[in-house]
Amino acid sequence: MLEIRPNCEHCNQDLPNTSKEAMICSFECTYCKTCVLEIFKNVCPSCSGNFVERPVRTSKMIQKYPASEKRIFKPKYLELAKITSEKIKNISTEKR
Repeated sequence: MLEIRPNCEHCNQDLPNTSKEAMICSFECTYCKTCVLEIFKNVCPSCSGNFVERPVRTSKMIQKYPASEKRIFKPKYLELAKITSEKIKNISTEKR
C-alpha cells in the first residue's frame, strides 16, 4: 500500500493526498511535478526510474488508511542529478 508521502523530497512543497502535483517512482520516491519535469527530466535521482502521477486515495479509504505524516526532505545535488538525467532520459525505463 502506498504511504502517500506529504511533501516533495527535493523542494519540500506540500503534497497532500488530493494533490494533482504529486509524482512517484516505483519505490515511491515522491516529488512535485515541477521538480520531476524541469529538474529531473522524468528520471528519479534515487533509482533512475521514471515517474507517474500519484493516485489519490478516496475520502473513505484515507480515513481507514491515512496518508503518512513523515516528511522526507533530501534535496538532491543538482549538478549530479542533471548529469544523470541527461545521460539516460532518452533510454526507455526498462533498459536503464
